[in-house]
Amino acid sequence: MADQYAQSGEDGRPTGIPVIRWEEPPEGPVVVLLDQTRLPTEEVELVCTDAPALVEAIRSLAVRGAPLLGIAGAYGVALAAARGFDVDEAAVALAGARPTAVNLSVGVRRAQAAHQEAVARGAGPEQAAVAALAAARQLHREDAEASARMAAHGLALLDELLPGGGHRILTHCNTGSLVSGGEGTAFAVALAAHRQGELRRLWVDETRPLLQGARLTAYEAARSGMAYTLLTDNAAGSLFAAGEVDAVLIGADRIAADGSVANKVGSYPLAVLARYHHVPFIVVAPVTTVDLGTPDGASIEVEQRPGFEVTEVTAPQVSVSGQGGGIAVAPLGTQAYNPAFDVTPPELVTAIVTEEGAVSPVTAEGLAELCARSGQVPIA
Repeated sequence: MADQYAQSGEDGRPTGIPVIRWEEPPEGPVVVLLDQTRLPTEEVELVCTDAPALVEAIRSLAVRGAPLLGIAGAYGVALAAARGFDVDEAAVALAGARPTAVNLSVGVRRAQAAHQEAVARGAGPEQAAVAALAAARQLHREDAEASARMAAHGLALLDELLPGGGHRILTHCNTGSLVSGGEGTAFAVALAAHRQGELRRLWVDETRPLLQGARLTAYEAARSGMAYTLLTDNAAGSLFAAGEVDAVLIGADRIAADGSVANKVGSYPLAVLARYHHVPFIVVAPVTTVDLGTPDGASIEVEQRPGFEVTEVTAPQVSVSGQGGGIAVAPLGTQAYNPAFDVTPPELVTAIVTEEGAVSPVTAEGLAELCARSGQVPIA
């Protein structure tokens, strides 16, 4: 088996480039993003001068991951305000850029509300823009703090469920510092276990069709010196059957009021495998991902992505032949089914870990109590 073993080195963020930041050059404020579509081969930044540019970055997955989308949405509203554009129009466009990740609309509405409140108090355009930016920066700070608390709660839960350490954790998609103001959600728990000497192996699903696991999670694991192994998504079953998985840790893009979890497509099959093999299936997400306004999994809108993401693959410095700019791997005209997410019912989820603690068993009542403690309210 080809493995990547733990290495000594810096355990900090996997890249020296901030994932997102606000800058104010002489020509006007901008939002600067690490372009995640170029990783792991290049660390390249995108400079967004207006909300439409940020909307395109969100749709193209240059910026992605539920918590980070919330931060980006808030900065997008602040950018529109600072540049003198219609804030409400920008908010609508930003919130609708990707429909499943609830954090995006949460971040947008938070900065929009700060702007509206400032205007209602009689503030001028500049002061109202400052208020929107302050709200975005506060959300950014809160997410970093939430990440650290989720890691602590998640590690405590692992130690409770799997005493003795030596954890072999399977993860799907990417949930590290590339999706967060801090060190992430599910990945942050695995990183905490690594730092405590309790992580034996991080199994990384490649995560088809866009390979966020292979391109991004493996990148973060390597830069953090973690022991990790990459596998194709359809190899997970054989890994469970061999008794090589102690726990599954994933993130979430939306958690319905009943505890149904929408996450990157491929998560639901892992939950089924975990249940059959009596392996804990743990979801790690901030409270802002819990949407009490969505009653159940059937009510979650699942984003449908372009078919060319399935019928083509992309590789740097290779001639392209497909409609989407990639190399065709299916006959021309092939129809593709490409949902970005699937939904896991609460009965297959061992626990949902948030910055406010864990809910287990996962019930509507437990989630409502947790949200009440945090002050989270349903999305209108």
